[in-house]
Amino acid sequence: MKTFEELGIAAPLLKAIAELGYEQPMPVQEEVIPYLLGEDIDLIALAQTGTGKTAAFGLPLLQKLNPEGGMPQALVLCPTRELCLQIADDLNSYSKYMNDVHVLPVYGGTPIDAQIRALRRGVQVVVATPGRLLDLMGRNAVSLSGVHTVVLDEADEMLNMGFAEALEEILAGIPSERHLLLFSATMPREISKIAA
Repeated sequence: MKTFEELGIAAPLLKAIAELGYEQPMPVQEEVIPYLLGEDIDLIALAQTGTGKTAAFGLPLLQKLNPEGGMPQALVLCPTRELCLQIADDLNSYSKYMNDVHVLPVYGGTPIDAQIRALRRGVQVVVATPGRLLDLMGRNAVSLSGVHTVVLDEADEMLNMGFAEALEEILAGIPSERHLLLFSATMPREISKIAA
């Protein structure tokens, strides 16, 4: 079994995850991290909740950011506000020792103005529920033109909740040379369609 260091994770991230008590990579992390740290590829991973997938996509995603840029470079889409907050918390914990890296959760049910102000201040990673992101896009409050990585987390859940059209609309607003990482517990036909 490899260590996180052997998988190629950089020192500031290693320090943060060691403090969080991460000792050995979980299977999904060992499989996915080397791919994501390598060339920019599209990836589909079947992973249940609780298998460590946030670190599997989150660590490479953070490592590949350019902290100089104040525009979103990575977008994580997830079905619920709870998951949105959890992923953003995890990414903030992992990036504790990375200066100038800002992660912003955007989700419905809270005032949109605070989220717009935070976007104006500059963020590199947006973790969003589809409805709120579309709202922000409609108000020209978020630019996705600099996004190079899109993660669809619990993609099957998003489709079950009726977000298929929203996902297509969001993906249409992102440069086509982006790479797409799809994490799903199951692989229904609709997921294969989005993946294609």
